[in-house]
Amino acid sequence: MAIEPGSKAPEFTLSNQFGEKVSLADYQGKKNVVLMFYPFAFSGTCTGELCALRDQYTDFVNDDTVVLSVSCDSPYTLKAFAEHDQLTHPLLSDFWPHGDVSKAYGVFLDEKGFATRGTFVIDKDGMVRWSVVNGPGEARNSDEYKAALAAL
Repeated sequence: MAIEPGSKAPEFTLSNQFGEKVSLADYQGKKNVVLMFYPFAFSGTCTGELCALRDQYTDFVNDDTVVLSVSCDSPYTLKAFAEHDQLTHPLLSDFWPHGDVSKAYGVFLDEKGFATRGTFVIDKDGMVRWSVVNGPGEARNSDEYKAALAAL
């Protein structure tokens, strides 16, 4: 079961597409975080969602907010994906230990070996304020998390 709004967001440290360590704690007290889990780099729906974020970048990334996208792909795959689709926000690898952060947020699909589409809006205090979880083939509506950010 996915972590619910009103819960403390589980802390994590993962490598981004450049091999740099990124922690949720890096943003505590500084920025709200849109934490977006997705199944796989280069898959149709995932590519569409991440390119929509790229195209609406200023709606999500500003002085108060950062977007972090997480998949179980390796950092090398994420680097190629980011370069191929000109994605500039951090793509985080939950590759090893396989899916640990996805499991902590309740969006890892054990029977499939990857994370489903979960989005969590985390405030500057590290509290989950909004979330939505969709199935692997169900695209998210970015307007929903824009509204959640506006409510903070």
